[in-house]
Amino acid sequence: QLQVVESGGGSAQPGGSLRLSCAASGFSLDNYAIGWFRQAPGKEREGVACISSVDAYTRYADSVQGRFTIAKDNAGDTAFLQMNDLKPEDSGVYYCKARRIYTNEDYWGQGTQVTVSS
Repeated sequence: QLQVVESGGGSAQPGGSLRLSCAASGFSLDNYAIGWFRQAPGKEREGVACISSVDAYTRYADSVQGRFTIAKDNAGDTAFLQMNDLKPEDSGVYYCKARRIYTNEDYWGQGTQVTVSS
């Protein structure tokens, strides 16, 4: 069964850091673009960062630009979201989505909770 699994969520204080992982099971992420999304209670899910499959081009939401970094490992089976200088408004459930190039098949993870508070 093809799936992606997020991990690395938890609690952090404002200004702190967390690193989220998105691990592929049953396939390689080499031919997949990766997107990280988050959803806070009562709010719609929003895109946070994405990385293309071919040239590793990255894009970020304005709210996280300069603080978050998305990357894929060389082995091709894990993607990461490094989150620095966290703010309370970064709290929410973070989801990873892997989108296969050419077919646009999407695989969503189950989400991992991030809570930023003092």
